[in-house]
Amino acid sequence: MDISGQLVERCRRGDSKAQFELYRLYASAMFSVSCRIIPDKMEAEDAMQEAFFKAFDKLDTFRNEVTFGAWLKRIVVNTCIDHLKRKRLLTVSIDDTPGVSAQASNDDYSPESVEEVKVAMQKLPDGYRLVLTLHLVDGYEYEEIAEMLGIAQSTVRSQFVRAKQRLIELLNHKK
Repeated sequence: MDISGQLVERCRRGDSKAQFELYRLYASAMFSVSCRIIPDKMEAEDAMQEAFFKAFDKLDTFRNEVTFGAWLKRIVVNTCIDHLKRKRLLTVSIDDTPGVSAQASNDDYSPESVEEVKVAMQKLPDGYRLVLTLHLVDGYEYEEIAEMLGIAQSTVRSQFVRAKQRLIELLNHKK
């Protein structure tokens, strides 16, 4: 059993030191996940903290079918999505982005640095950034994203295409 597995078992037995150790082990990575979804660092940290509380509260539902980190990441992502839903910023209407076509070519832009892409992604509307991050960065399939967000898979696909196009536009303006 790996270190996180041992810590999970200790947490299940009520060991608060083990909770702190799990938090210490995963906080940085989970904060990064939160920040990719919620651009405001303080709000991202609040969502991450809330996710840890949920995880510790629901530890009895963790079945070791995936790693603890993957299980926790799913809770963090869902908590961040809930946070955005509460703020009513999840989806962006087509009308909110005039002139954005539904097709984007991978050849339209070759970024010089990863940092440029990160900065441009933070400028995307929340709904666009969320779908783009969940699919490209976190590796979720459209079907999984649709289920997480409670929207149609076709909506996820169109949001992704629009997000990608908008990102390319933002990056091209930097040239």
